[in-house]
Formats: sequence, structure tokens, C-alpha cells
Amino acid sequence: MLFFIQINCSSSKLTSGPPPHLRFLNILDKYNIISWKKPLTRVLNCHRCTAQPSVWQHKRGLHQQEQGRPGQSEPVCVGVHACVCVWAFLFAGRVFNGSGKPIDKGPTVMAEDYLDIMGQPINPQCRIYPEEMIQTGISAIDGMNSIARGQKIPIFSAAGLPHNEIAAQICRQAGLVRKSKDVMDYSDDNFAIVFAAMGVNMETARFFKSDFEENGSMDNVCLFLNLANDPTIERIITPRLALTSAEYLAYQCEKHVLVILTDMSSYAEALREVSAAREEVPGRRGFPGYMYTDLATIYERAGRVEGRNGSITQIPILTMPNDDITHPIPDLTGYITEGQIYVDRQLHNRQIYPPINVLPSLSRLMKSAIGEGMTRKDHSDVSNQLYACYAIGKDVQAMKAVVGEEALTPDDLLYLEFLQKFEKNFIAQGAYENRTVFETLDIGWQLMRIFPKEMLKRIPQSTLAEFYPRLK
Repeated sequence: MLFFIQINCSSSKLTSGPPPHLRFLNILDKYNIISWKKPLTRVLNCHRCTAQPSVWQHKRGLHQQEQGRPGQSEPVCVGVHACVCVWAFLFAGRVFNGSGKPIDKGPTVMAEDYLDIMGQPINPQCRIYPEEMIQTGISAIDGMNSIARGQKIPIFSAAGLPHNEIAAQICRQAGLVRKSKDVMDYSDDNFAIVFAAMGVNMETARFFKSDFEENGSMDNVCLFLNLANDPTIERIITPRLALTSAEYLAYQCEKHVLVILTDMSSYAEALREVSAAREEVPGRRGFPGYMYTDLATIYERAGRVEGRNGSITQIPILTMPNDDITHPIPDLTGYITEGQIYVDRQLHNRQIYPPINVLPSLSRLMKSAIGEGMTRKDHSDVSNQLYACYAIGKDVQAMKAVVGEEALTPDDLLYLEFLQKFEKNFIAQGAYENRTVFETLDIGWQLMRIFPKEMLKRIPQSTLAEFYPRLK
């Protein structure tokens, strides 16, 4: 069994005495949780006030022993499974390390509540199906991979690609297109961002912090930073700290929370390191066999709950090793999440920003968040037709490399023209260009006018009659 224990750093008993790992086990023995004198417990990692023991005996006594409060000198042990006493703060504009300790030289944070970082299971019957589209201002997402409020959708990227810039742009521009009828939410400004960085370098952490400050959104942001030189144990609990804080904001303060987790690849590698320390049988590429379940305990904490106005939308960022989408990390992530946004290296090498390849990208909740009364009645048809034309254009481009342009038919040349203009005018846009979903759809219609009506077979005639003629 693997769990976490966090104790009060103010205890004078921790300032001297035995080594840290023995002090932690003495504490567990004192509260009759485990007996460290028996060779059934081993501390895998110990850093500051947090220990990570692995237990090979009965879970006797693993429940809330003490309800600790700031100022007490007694240790705190809370919960069954991997638990730690964590605080949910009114933390607007604060920066914390991977253990939840403030590092921004601000005032002392007073605890609002004491919560289990593993969260509470949500009754599936109480979940609300996400039906409110989040407008990101990015055409490749809004037009063809629309995100619903309460969705979990990762960004599949690789080293050297601008996934951080895309995530920051989404944070700057994200807003609601339409309010749901059964949610009494009269404010679009009831918005908060929880950002958790795991194993990132200082440059990445500084980029997000400065971007939030420059755009005036830092007052609505809470940052949890676990840098590359920080311990592995913090890397494992950082996303759970962030999500517990997000749940408090969403379900207690009724805010709409956007959670950005980067880099989930670093988290998975930390999980592999812990698994190796426990001498477990490795799975594919050395990752533990329970990694799918562990990732699910993070991703499944997104969503909406009946009776609460708040929501949690997750955008995890992961870097695919060697651009391999079949790697266990993106592979298992794709099973759990509701789609993915694929950042493509070839588009990036051609100086196209954002380099989002719409063909392997997917949003499984898009169908419920678009359409008449939500965005526009032609949204679904435009998306399907753009997908079809772009896919055919890619096939024609590959055929052109073999047979040459002279052997192409007039229809093939139209698809090539569409391909070039689609990437130049629809996918490509400025980092600070905020397009509405209606502007995105209008750009789509401008591109489809390259073709005669007869070639647009995925759009009903009634929709063509209304939108195909050029706007005067």
C-alpha cells in the first residue's frame, strides 16, 4: 500500500533527533498506525514535512486520528489511501510549491478547510452532461474541436512545440458562448484558473506567471509549481493538491475553474520511479501496471455536479516522447479523456501558429455543445465539410508528390487550393488574436466557396441556400 503523511512543521520534535524517515515511522508507531520495528514498512521518499512510506501489512488505524490545526505541535494523519492534510484556500493570485507551501513571499495563508487530496467520489447520477461551449478564440479548436465546460481534453504535444503558448492563449481568451437554461449563473466573470506544473524548468514556470500578470488575470489564478529539481514525492501530489483546490472553488465557491496540468509526462515518470522503488513488476516500457487507474483518479475529477453552479474543466498537457502517440502515457490518457488536441511538428516547422493538426484531434463532447441555440445551426455541418475537404486535400497533396501536378484533375487542384488557404487563413492566427466562434464559421464558409455547391456534399441544401451566397 502506498500513501502520504504530512505533519505539522511547527513541531519541535522534528527539528532534532533521528533521521527523517525514522521520525516519520516513529510518529506512525505512536498513533498505532504501523509498527516500523517490523520489516513491513519502508520509506520510499522523504522530503521536508512529507513522507512516502510503503506498507506491507494490514491497514490498521489508517483513518483520521487527529484533527490538527495550525499551531498544534502534534502530527496530522488524515484519511485512508494516499492522503495528506491539505488546505483549500481563498488563494487568488498566490504561488505555491508542489507541497502547497506559499513561495511568493506573500502573507500567511489561513486555512478555509481541511480536505483529502484524493477527493471524494462523485455519484455518476449526480453528474451534469457538459452542454456549454467554451469559446477559446482559436479557430482550430472552436470550429472543429469545440470544448464544453466541464470537459477533460488534453493537449498532445512534444518537446520544442508551443503547447505552453497555446495553453496560455486559452487562459487569456476562454469565455462562455451560451449559458445553460438550468444553471443559475448570471456572471461570465465567475472564473478561476488553477495551474499545476510538474517537473517543468524555471523558464516554463516564469512564462506562465509573467503571462498571467501581463494580462491582468493573475488575480484569478493559483499556481502550484514543482520544478525539475524538486523531489519526486511533490510531483506525485501536486496535481492532487491543485484539483482539491479546484473542487473547493467549483463546488463550494461555485466558480468555473479551468485546471491546466503540465507536464503529465513528468508525473508519469515520477510514478514509474516510485514503482521501481517499491520493486513492483513493471508494465509496458517500465511504467507500473496501475498507471491507467492512477491517471483516471486525476482526469475523472473534472466535470459538473447537480445542484452546484461551478464546474471543473481540465486541460492536461503532455509531451509525447519521440513524437510517439502510441507511447503508454498518451495512449492511456486518450482512453480516459474526452478527446485530444494534437500539436503537429510539421505545421510548426512551416511557421504556422497554432500548429494544431485537426485530423488526429478530437472533442467527444463537441456535438452536445454546438448547434442552434448554442453557437449556430450550421456549426456541425461546416465542421464536417471542412474535415472532409482537408482530408481529401492531404491525400491529393501526397498523390501530387508521386504523379506531379500535371496529372491532377481540376477537382484535385481545387482541393490543393483549399488545403493551402485552410492552413494559412483558418488554422494560422496570431497569439493574441481572439476570434469569436461566428467569425470562425464565416472564415470556414469563405474557404468552402472555393468549391461549387455540388461538391459540398456534407451540408444540407437548406443550409447551403442560406449561408453559401457571399455576404454583401
